[in-house]
Amino acid sequence: MNKVAELIPNNPAKPVTLKEAVEVEPRLRELRDSDDAIKRLLEIAMQVEGLYRHASTHAAGVVIGDRPLIDLVPMYRDPREGTLITQYNLKWVEQAGLVKFDFLGLTTLTILDRAVGFLRDLGINVDLARIPLNDAATFAMLSRGDAGGVFQFESQGMRDVLRQMRPDRLEDLIAAVALYRPGPMANIPAYCQRKHGEPWEPPHEELRAILAETYGIMVYQEQVMQIAQHMGGYSLGAADLLRRAMGKKIRAEMDSQRQIFTQGAIARGIAQEKAVEVFDLMAKFADYGFNKSHAAAYALVSYQTAWMKANHPVPFLAACMSLAIGNTDKLAALRQEAEHLGFAVLPPSINRSQADFSVETRPDGKLAIRYALAAVKKVGASAMEAVTAARGTRPFADIADFAARVDPRQLNKLQIENLARAGAFDELDANRAHLFAGAETILRRAQAQAEEAGSGQIGLFGGGAPEPLRLPEVPDWPDIERLGYEAEAIGFHLTAHPLDGFTALLRRLGAVPLNQVPARAAASRGRVKLAGCMASIKERPTKSGSRMAWLTLSDMGGACEVTLFSETLSRCRELLQPGTPLLVTADIAMEGESLRITAQEVISLDRAAADAGAGMRIWLNQARAVDPIRAVLAREGRGKGRIFLVPMLGEQEVEITLPGFYSVTPRLRQALKALPGVERVDEV
Repeated sequence: MNKVAELIPNNPAKPVTLKEAVEVEPRLRELRDSDDAIKRLLEIAMQVEGLYRHASTHAAGVVIGDRPLIDLVPMYRDPREGTLITQYNLKWVEQAGLVKFDFLGLTTLTILDRAVGFLRDLGINVDLARIPLNDAATFAMLSRGDAGGVFQFESQGMRDVLRQMRPDRLEDLIAAVALYRPGPMANIPAYCQRKHGEPWEPPHEELRAILAETYGIMVYQEQVMQIAQHMGGYSLGAADLLRRAMGKKIRAEMDSQRQIFTQGAIARGIAQEKAVEVFDLMAKFADYGFNKSHAAAYALVSYQTAWMKANHPVPFLAACMSLAIGNTDKLAALRQEAEHLGFAVLPPSINRSQADFSVETRPDGKLAIRYALAAVKKVGASAMEAVTAARGTRPFADIADFAARVDPRQLNKLQIENLARAGAFDELDANRAHLFAGAETILRRAQAQAEEAGSGQIGLFGGGAPEPLRLPEVPDWPDIERLGYEAEAIGFHLTAHPLDGFTALLRRLGAVPLNQVPARAAASRGRVKLAGCMASIKERPTKSGSRMAWLTLSDMGGACEVTLFSETLSRCRELLQPGTPLLVTADIAMEGESLRITAQEVISLDRAAADAGAGMRIWLNQARAVDPIRAVLAREGRGKGRIFLVPMLGEQEVEITLPGFYSVTPRLRQALKALPGVERVDEV
């Protein structure tokens, strides 16, 4: 089924029918012609295509009538939720005499509420209804385009608008919300230029006061109503009918309204030609006019989130992460935002983390965000709430104490393994592999303790500290493997990044940090080298039947999406595994507001390291390390780098150059560092 579905183009802006999909996709025709089951599938699918799949419900729509609704419209009861729904759609219910309301629930309001709660816990009371609406720090932050996490202004396009506009009042934010949509966004440059001093004139002097707030540009539907009232002599009720008529573009109604407006304007001493000109301008605007009261409400919430970020960034981003607890992509972006703002996101800790994200005061007095236990994958919020409840105000002393106090009915082996991989037990035992291998032992101890407590009996030596746990004696994972497991458990690299071991190599190769790529592309298009770990990949068929892909790369400072056309994709497909460090040679360019990165070559970073000819110096404190070093070097194979051994002989220092050349990579460095008798390993 997936094979067939992937061959059907998915473009929400221009949906493709199954018949069209079969015509443009040769492999779909091939499947149909070679497999009778797929042929039958497509025949039936074409017959049911376009029918209603289910009874859909408006997420926020509520209707109110002056009598029982069953007397006015046919009703339907949702069998899953039991709620009553009208069988008429949003247009028909109005004609049937019902009044529609949309009650919108905004996650942003919950974020603000949680941020206020974090501040209250820190002894700071904030009333968002009373914050100043002219805060200089807030507008300075928005003018820089620093709007990550800010309601309505997070997108790159909106950030560009803020940088152009340099808002310094709430009215500018209201205008930005109303203008940043298809159609009216063409007026954004004019608004910004006029705001910063370019002269402007209204369509008629009578309209100067109405349009002064938006520098002579019609932005809001309320302005149309005011013009109709002020210039055409309409009542506000009649002006609202005019606004609706303009939006519906009914020719006969428009002609009637033009005559009424023109006559009203002439009666007020305005020339007929000017009245017709203003009416036509209003009619053109009505295609995309926005309701100011709606824009103002949104802009106020946007300002409140921006104020919170500018003045209390740690509680604000902690609240954002709390609401995104199940979305690792969003959490990774918020963590980068925290780094950009200069404060830490601390790793999950069995003794310091709550089930949810929290704000923590560090020893130096600075605030930081402590990562949530429940944000670790596959552990569950209720289980982590039970763990933090068992901990209470007394931290776990060691892993045996943890096993003695937690409820084994709330935990399983997988949850303990993932907490170990995420580093949540590091304070109790820094050897993550040791804990991972002992997850079953930890769980059995917890079950035994619970059974003993439930029986009311006390062991022979009971009453003291729990007996130490005997976990499997295994060496800890090498750094790269350790970080890989951490990324699997958390969803991204939190404590460090696999590329940290490639720093010298990336400098030698001239790789551009991913967070600098947009600025480099804005300055000039060109070819660059990019290094990162593969986070994800999406493949799609092209019109010609080949495949192309969009690859997400991440490094220490950010992430970006790279386009791979079919030829490049076919050459490097075997390398494209999650977590693999890659070196990408790519062409970069800005296309309008969008960054375009097109890969020309993709190789593994290990291969790039081996080809770079770097060397390695190994410091030994025991002679027994020599044979394991020989075995590791033989396994990694030959390359272009030199290896130097430095035995530590008291005050003497002797450097031994090994014959031949070796494949010198960060993986080799990690393997050598883990050997007994190796003091340290340096790149040269």
